[in-house]
Amino acid sequence: MRLPTIATTTALLLAGLAGTNVAHAQEMRAAPLVPPFSAAKPGKPPSPWDAVKINDRKTPTTYEIVQNSSESVLHAIADSSASALGVQVSFDVKAAPVLVWRWRVASLIEDADNTVAAKEDSPARIVLEFDGDKSKLSFSDRAASSFAKQLGGRELPYATLMYVWSNTAPVGTVIPNPHAKRIQMVVASSGPAGVGKWQSLKRNVYDDYKRAFSEEPGLLKSVGVMTDTDNTGTKVEAWYGDLAFQPADK
Repeated sequence: MRLPTIATTTALLLAGLAGTNVAHAQEMRAAPLVPPFSAAKPGKPPSPWDAVKINDRKTPTTYEIVQNSSESVLHAIADSSASALGVQVSFDVKAAPVLVWRWRVASLIEDADNTVAAKEDSPARIVLEFDGDKSKLSFSDRAASSFAKQLGGRELPYATLMYVWSNTAPVGTVIPNPHAKRIQMVVASSGPAGVGKWQSLKRNVYDDYKRAFSEEPGLLKSVGVMTDTDNTGTKVEAWYGDLAFQPADK
């Protein structure tokens, strides 16, 4: 599973997460499962988690399973680098719209700004890619998707929703990706409060998608995490706990 390069945009990074296992689509719609990091042994993240490379010119972020207080978690180190770790899924988020997860960052990224292309980095991200009717996309969106396929062999997904840790934007803020409007970012954590500590988070993906894209979501096709510092040229560390989808009433 490989992402096409973004060239000058984070957008193309996400295309490699968009693969799907069609044979299991129906069963996954009502029973979404993201393989837990806590069940893994220290070392390389196990299958079906897969490293997602941008291109040969980009240094990849390092992802490794480590022990944290007797529990396995994912440790990410980005040093002027960017890549993701993703897993394929296929289900309707309306069946279990609430995403819960934990993450921790060692520091913020100085000068990072998700609204500015040259500064668009984040110490921690959750990346969700959705299917949809691409015939409805604008000419520019279809052109960007074709460009992604030329560069990396995969088209961009119909839509990508990210949860990010922002330096200054308030929690809940929707930030359009500065390069591609089919990528929308929602601030899940903000500012220095909580840096160095585990944060337990919960977001209603269905509601956030409708707010960001003003339409119903299609099937969720992939779930990923990403820690990146390629634009700011800095170094940052992050840790990710398990990700899980739950019904809205839990």
